[in-house]
Amino acid sequence: MAAGLAIACAGAWDSRPASARGDLATRAQRLEPLIMGSTEDDFTLSQREYRLETGRYYRWRIASAGRREYNLVAPEFWRNVWIRQVAVGKTEIKTGILEELDFDDVGEVEVFFVPVRTGNFTFRVRGLEERGMTGNLIVE
Repeated sequence: MAAGLAIACAGAWDSRPASARGDLATRAQRLEPLIMGSTEDDFTLSQREYRLETGRYYRWRIASAGRREYNLVAPEFWRNVWIRQVAVGKTEIKTGILEELDFDDVGEVEVFFVPVRTGNFTFRVRGLEERGMTGNLIVE
């Protein structure tokens, strides 16, 4: 039985080198902040597109500047990144996956992560998509 398992595993071995473009030995690259809302318009996003590379370590500040509640969701994206931590003020949250970031008021979080799969992923503010609160995370 053990020999059969060893043979099955050996056949699945891929000797090609990993193809991640980033360098995890460096500090996190800061992305342009995503700011939801403003004092002039509750339905704005400061950024609508981000271009990322697999294997690169990123730091993304996400903030609410408006006067309403914002629920930022990006389920496909969060399932395809390795999340190192989420920082809220001086509190660091260690988690493997995010479902959504819920802002009840003005505030901010920083998410430290590494994309592990390429693709075009949508982020959106739940319930406000028709008001233009959507964007794309393009991972190459």
